[in-house]
Amino acid sequence: MEMSEIRAVHYINQFFAGIGGEEKADIEPEMREGAVGPGIALDSAFNGEAKIVASVICGDNYFNERTDDAAGKILEMIKNFQPDVFIAGPAFNAGRFGMACGGICKAVKAELNIPVISAMYPENPGADVYKKDVMIIITGASSAGMRKTAPLLADMAVRLARGDTIGDAETEGFIPGGDRKNVFLEKTGAKRAVEMLVKKIQGEPYKTEYPMPDFDRVPPAQALKDLKHAKIALVTSGGIVPKGNPDRIESSSASGFGKYDIGNIMDLTEEDYETVHGGYDPSYANRDADRVLPLDVLRDIEKEGLIGEINRYYYATVGNGTSVANSKAYAANIARDLLADGVKAVILTST
Repeated sequence: MEMSEIRAVHYINQFFAGIGGEEKADIEPEMREGAVGPGIALDSAFNGEAKIVASVICGDNYFNERTDDAAGKILEMIKNFQPDVFIAGPAFNAGRFGMACGGICKAVKAELNIPVISAMYPENPGADVYKKDVMIIITGASSAGMRKTAPLLADMAVRLARGDTIGDAETEGFIPGGDRKNVFLEKTGAKRAVEMLVKKIQGEPYKTEYPMPDFDRVPPAQALKDLKHAKIALVTSGGIVPKGNPDRIESSSASGFGKYDIGNIMDLTEEDYETVHGGYDPSYANRDADRVLPLDVLRDIEKEGLIGEINRYYYATVGNGTSVANSKAYAANIARDLLADGVKAVILTST
């Protein structure tokens, strides 16, 4: 295949297409000829070796809520352009966009039998779900890394379209999908294993050839023996905040959390509370925030004397797209507060 023959179709969401944010996340799939948004940076990074002949745009909510319908419409659009490679994203740490990128790449690969590629932050849920089906270039957490990501994504897209040999994940910079390939090395496996063992015994750095999954295990706390005298706190990643969102917590990739006084509050009313969490229909939570943060029921339990008391403050953030590292940091800060207040147990709710 001549380099000038490489035809790429690019998938982006409503935000990167310049259509809008959350308020436009329900738009149906549409096709535009040529490059749009980040596709312009990709086209430039191709250096004439490939060209984006068309861009597919779809709202994040539309794709994730109507996956089969959206994928079907997009596949019909793509077929008309006869691409040699399909590119989705980069999605960075945008969770719904990452899920859409992975989902449409998997569908295109199965239906059209052409190379597909995306790019995401490793903690994007789309990366975890689709890394076995789609090559996913590693990015930073935000679109601030577009300048660095575009050349890497463009180069790999061209190589996939040509059918070039691709090296291992660490060398090439993509998320490992679990595939293993036989390779020839100078030393036998037995010798390499012994060398690794010696290094391990001597406390020297070594690298395993068979990495195991790394699960974050948290030992459960001891059960409370006396609930009737225990102070219970409420914490939520469901984005329940006082009306107006005084701490300006983001609807995705939250950069902090809020602490709110409920000392004299019996019920989270529609007039005073709302959710700022993106990625799901908020209407039910906005009509009754107790559906996410069950203060009303806990007040009843408190009156019955089944628990000692409810902590005066509750804590809230948004789980949508928020990195694991940030979540752990927020939890550590909240835990220090709760321990200082004599809290014995926490009810943690999400969406």
